[in-house]
Amino acid sequence: MTNKQVGEDTANRLTRATVIGAALQVLEERGLDGLSTRAVADRLGVRMNTVLWHVKTKARMLELMADAVLGTISYGDLPANARPRVRELVGRYRRALLAHRDGASLVAGTYAAEPHTLRFADHLVEALLAAGADERRAAWTAWTVTYFTLGLTQEEQAAPDRHDDRLHLAVAPGEHPALHRVLDHLGPDSFEDRFTFGLDATLSRLSS
Repeated sequence: MTNKQVGEDTANRLTRATVIGAALQVLEERGLDGLSTRAVADRLGVRMNTVLWHVKTKARMLELMADAVLGTISYGDLPANARPRVRELVGRYRRALLAHRDGASLVAGTYAAEPHTLRFADHLVEALLAAGADERRAAWTAWTVTYFTLGLTQEEQAAPDRHDDRLHLAVAPGEHPALHRVLDHLGPDSFEDRFTFGLDATLSRLSS
């Protein structure tokens, strides 16, 4: 079989799921900045038009990738009590983002009204309603914890090496006295604690 025939056979057997799987592999190798439909096509050994036939545009490909990331979230063994269930769901959301290179940036850059994304949102809102929030508070709290988690995880995934001391060198006690006082709490090794703090602060307002 010639290389052309191999390529045609691969193209004929290609599915959207295969394309998205390859795109996630490219993401792991190159990061979000290096991701393109051409790079995905090269990885699959097909023409770029073949990839576009399945995903239409790069923006659509990113939406499907974001949804695939949330598709890794498990809903088994969730706490029966509502508030711990909210915390566990958001924790699983964060871990799904962290499991992929630039995962938070990928998901934050899309508006994926797709099955896995909607499933997570539905579980989260259900838990918030069960925790005593009315409809508006449940919806807005879901947005708040999602945005907070995305932003913090983006920062975490882009954080410099923990030995990078640029921040400590830049913050001078005379010029930035308040920042200097809290500098020890702004390091790149505090993301887990910051996540817990922010989530607890948000959920403490559920019934206020």
